Amino acid sequence: MKVKLQITKDGTSLYAGAHEIKDAQSFGKACSDAWQQLQRAQLNRETSIGAVMEHVNDSVLDQLDGSTITITQT
Repeated sequence: MKVKLQITKDGTSLYAGAHEIKDAQSFGKACSDAWQQLQRAQLNRETSIGAVMEHVNDSVLDQLDGSTITITQT
């Protein structure tokens, strides 16, 4: 089934993506994709290598704390 995976926090969209979910493995892959995109976005926001190194220990879990994850069938 085709689904939209969306993660929001405080009214701001952190992630939105469409995925084909067939089983637990494909669902895990969709969640992994969301995780990787959140990490990439965090790194892209940094302005220097020093800033990257300062936040390298910041976790995607910190971003997800208090967020809402929505899965809707499309």
